[in-house]
Order: sequence, then C-alpha cells, then structure tokens
Amino acid sequence: MALELTPAAQDRVRELLAEEGASWLRLGIRGGGCSGMSYFMDFVAEPKEKDRTFEFGDVRVCVDRKSYLFLNGVKLDYQDDLVRRGFVFDNPAAKRSCSCGDSFSI
Repeated sequence: MALELTPAAQDRVRELLAEEGASWLRLGIRGGGCSGMSYFMDFVAEPKEKDRTFEFGDVRVCVDRKSYLFLNGVKLDYQDDLVRRGFVFDNPAAKRSCSCGDSFSI
C-alpha cells in the first residue's frame, strides 16, 4: 500500500504549493485531538533524509517514517461543496475518528 491523492486533492495541493512557494507537501500525524492522534499538513522546500516520498504527477508528498506507519493506505481527498470545504483523510486503519474527521485512533 501507499498513499493516494485524489485528482481534487492534487489540484488543491498544487494551488497551495504555488501560494506557499514550496515544493513538497508534508503529511504526518501528531498525538492529540479528541480521538488520540491528529493529522497535519505542512509545505516544505524538501523532504528530510529518511522521509518516504511519493509523486503524483507534479505534486510531491513526503511523510516521516513514524507517521507513515499510521498513514500507509490513506486516501487524501479535497471537498468543496455546500457541506464541507477542506481536505478529508480516508484512513482504512483508523478504528475510531472524531465527527470532524481531524483526529483518529488505531
């Protein structure tokens, strides 16, 4: 398995990378949130030495090794409709997540 970025997520990440003047999207997890772990996104110039890297056309993503243990198999989507606007993580390994979808537990 690996990571998947939907076409909508790729388009939005491409826009944000240009706005931020960055080359890479960094995805990761942190302890916290109402379900135990929360997702984070950052824009960086380059990956760190031991990061896992992924390319989706011209969109490049890096993930630190520890976060990858929890993000392997995640599908990242971007929704922009009447109900929701933002990135949505679909994590098949998550046993529980909060109602807002920003945190999870395994």
